[in-house]
Parts: sequence; structure tokens; C-alpha cells
Amino acid sequence: MRVHVLGAAAGGGFPQWNCNCPNCDGLRKGTLRATARTQSSIAVSGEGTDWVLFNASPDILAQIRAFPALQPARALRDTGIKSVVLMDGQIDHTTGLLMLREGKPLELYCTDMVREDMTTGNPLFNILGHYCGVNWHRLPIEAGNRFDVVGGQHLEFTSVALKSKAPPYSPHRDNPHEGDNVGMRIRDTRTGRSVFYAPGLGEIEPHLKPYLEQADCVMVDGTFWTDDEMVQLGISKKRARDIGHLPQSGPGGMIEVLRALPAKRKILIHINNTNPILDEDSPQRAELARAGIEVAFDGMDIEI
Repeated sequence: MRVHVLGAAAGGGFPQWNCNCPNCDGLRKGTLRATARTQSSIAVSGEGTDWVLFNASPDILAQIRAFPALQPARALRDTGIKSVVLMDGQIDHTTGLLMLREGKPLELYCTDMVREDMTTGNPLFNILGHYCGVNWHRLPIEAGNRFDVVGGQHLEFTSVALKSKAPPYSPHRDNPHEGDNVGMRIRDTRTGRSVFYAPGLGEIEPHLKPYLEQADCVMVDGTFWTDDEMVQLGISKKRARDIGHLPQSGPGGMIEVLRALPAKRKILIHINNTNPILDEDSPQRAELARAGIEVAFDGMDIEI
């Protein structure tokens, strides 16, 4: 199984267009040793030709241009993307669907809750119905589910509900439902090896532990270093946990969780532009290296 990181940043990308935080300012001026990143998305393939896209970020066209495997190669109008899986209904994970409107109907997988949001508060599915159309497949969240995905040859998928908030435009924004956000185990049926992908992991709930402990590769939420990161910078009054993200540092943080896992590869993805781990010379980045934790970047290729 091959996992390709199309984008590794949180919403807004890095540098963010309107942000002058130390990271964004340093990258623009060339005083920071860091790499620009587009908004988070991965593509997964079991055989290297057909690909399953996880989330469709606003940067999808640039991401396709940077990854030839998704570009047309077999016909006049063509793509290596065979299906799209939405992990949630957040705007930075769904807006890219509009950029795929010129093709065939999208084979699209999401939960009932995300489909509700995509047909009401942010009716992208309705809009796409006037262009390519959407073939919706229900993403199950019942315990022990296993399912196939169009284009996912040799792969088995299992989704798991994560505690989270629905997007701001959701009819149930302040009334969270199971299925607003999911994690995904992707297992290669030939080797038995698996990756657990959860870019919006805000809490280590008891039912997640088997997925984390049994995965050969764990790709999880790397949004913030500290719980009060945005508060300290004067950007927001909300803490990381308030908006559904588990910070890396501190008691019970992501570093502590990942250190205890047997996975061969532990990777942070969905990294906010304010996170000091983007600075490759920072003490925070050195701490991750000592813990055996990697930081995802655009173009990162992972063989599992």
C-alpha cells in the first residue's frame, strides 16, 4: 500500500495568506528553515494506478499538478482519482470538490451527518448535481465495520467515529453527533499491514486504542503544539481542545500518546501555520525527533 501526502497543513495552509505570525513571516522572508505546505489531504493506492482521495482541499488543483499519478494518462479526459472519502464536512476538506466538477460523477464516501451538512448548511452536493453529479456511498460508523471503496483494490477500510464538533455552518453545530468526524483504518489485505489516519483527532477515546495500537503507521492530528497556542499569539480566544484538536505537548498530549505506540512510523499531519514544529531548527521539532515522531510534508510518500 502506498500513501501519498498531497497536503500537510491545516486550514489556510502555510504560510497562511493573511497571517504574519513568526512562522509565516519567517518563511516569506527566508529567515526560517521551513517548507510551505498546502491544506491537508492524502491519496492512497493498493496497486499504484487507482487512487482513493481522502478529503478534497481548496488546494486540490495544485496538489494534482504536483503528483503525476493523479493526472490524466489513460484517456482524453481522465484521472487517477477513483473515489473521494470525506473525513468530516469542514470547509478546508470539502471545497476542492468543486474543482473536480468537470469529470464523471464523483464516487463519494461520507457519513450520514456529513452528507446532511453537504446538502443543507453547505450544499456542495446539490451544486455538484448541476455539473458532474455525486454517487454517494454511506460511510458506516458502526463498531467493527469493514467496507470496500471504488478504486481501493487490495485495501480494506474501517471507519471509526471521533468526538468532534460539526462545521460552523452545520444545522447541528452546537449539538455534536456521531459521524461529524471520523478516523480511518486502511488495511492491505495482502500483507495485513495498516495505517490509521485521523487528521482531526481531538481526544483519545477508549474505543480508539485498538486502532492506534495495531497500526503499522499512525497519521494523526498535528494542528497545535500547545493548548493555548492561538491565545498566546493573540489570534484567537479559543484553545486547541475547544475546537477539537489534541495538542502535542503537555500531559495527555499527542507526544505522550504516540510514544507509547508500537507503530513503526508515527506522523503528524494537519499542521497549523502557528505550530513551532514547522521550524525545522526549533526545540519542539527536536523533541519530536527524539520521540521518533515525523512531521508530514507535501509530497511525502509512505510505503506500508
